[in-house]
Amino acid sequence: MPIIPCQRHLFDIPEEVAYFDCAKMSPLLLSAAEAGRRGLMRKAHPWNIKAEHFFDESDRVRALLAGLIGAAADDVAIIPSVSFGMATVMANVPAAAGQSIVTLAEDFPSTVYACRWLAKQTESTLLTVPRPEDGDWTSAILDAIDGDTALVCAPNVHWVCGGLIDVEAIARRCRSVGAVLVLDTTQSTGALPIDMAAVDPDYLVAASYKWLLGPYSLGFLYAAPRHQQGRPLEQTWIARAGARDFRSLANYDEALEPNARRFDMGERSNFALLPVAGAAIEQLLGWGVANIAETLGAATASLAERLEERGISSLPPARRAPHYLSVRFHGGIPEGIEERLAAQNVHVSLRGEGMRITPHLYNDEADMERLVRLLG
Repeated sequence: MPIIPCQRHLFDIPEEVAYFDCAKMSPLLLSAAEAGRRGLMRKAHPWNIKAEHFFDESDRVRALLAGLIGAAADDVAIIPSVSFGMATVMANVPAAAGQSIVTLAEDFPSTVYACRWLAKQTESTLLTVPRPEDGDWTSAILDAIDGDTALVCAPNVHWVCGGLIDVEAIARRCRSVGAVLVLDTTQSTGALPIDMAAVDPDYLVAASYKWLLGPYSLGFLYAAPRHQQGRPLEQTWIARAGARDFRSLANYDEALEPNARRFDMGERSNFALLPVAGAAIEQLLGWGVANIAETLGAATASLAERLEERGISSLPPARRAPHYLSVRFHGGIPEGIEERLAAQNVHVSLRGEGMRITPHLYNDEADMERLVRLLG
């Protein structure tokens, strides 16, 4: 797969800024920001907004996201956040007393809180997989799944350490015991390919504002066709089968969309945010997710090697995602290191016991040299 040359010219990133924090929030592409500006200005002239405009942009973005992950447009719902998606999932997952719900230590709070809620409602047991000392999350999760498992909630990439999880292996184990599999791919969708046919998750949730290079307050929920008759979190008009006929809305058609659209959030037709997400996904498709992963993998491998020479360690390549580097300092994280780097316009983030270094295609060799020099 080809290495993509630096794409900094497509972003508004000053030369003096070295931004290595895509895992926290990506910058917007110039094209995405312009699409958002045009979309926002539509509200300035609402007389030009027609009934079809409540549907056309969401249909387009839904199809783009589906193409990115290898799903059908009907399988994708538009949501405002991971917590919204997880709440929707928990409202539709069967669990009972005596069964277990598997989560990961230090997983993102939106997943953990949702699982805690379901465990309390169903009197099931919340089973938290501890962080493995050898970094092998996959084996640790597989060991936790048994005949009593009702639900497994896992990321493809752990947001704290960047640990890579073999979701195909997890999915096979879930199917063998009849457990539901929910993936939070916020830290991987857009930067790491996933074989949806092989994994076949029950649900997949991803926020837009990280590796999808999209806006805040927008995300996506994939629901497998076998779950598309479920109960939505909201009772919104736009998820009804007859919603496109504005003259008949007061007839109160109870029939929901016969697919994942029934799980859409209310006011999903966001004229400002949807165009931003659409422009970003179009660019990701143009680059190719596999090519992005290959390019970022080369960058993080180079950084890991240079930092190792300075006594700063990271997970071995087989244990971490290619776009993600979480490093540890012998003796612990130096006091004030994040702030000192930011003062030099080098931006990373601290999570748990590690420093996350998460580059994207806008980073160049000069950025990497500055980061290594300052850490050294």
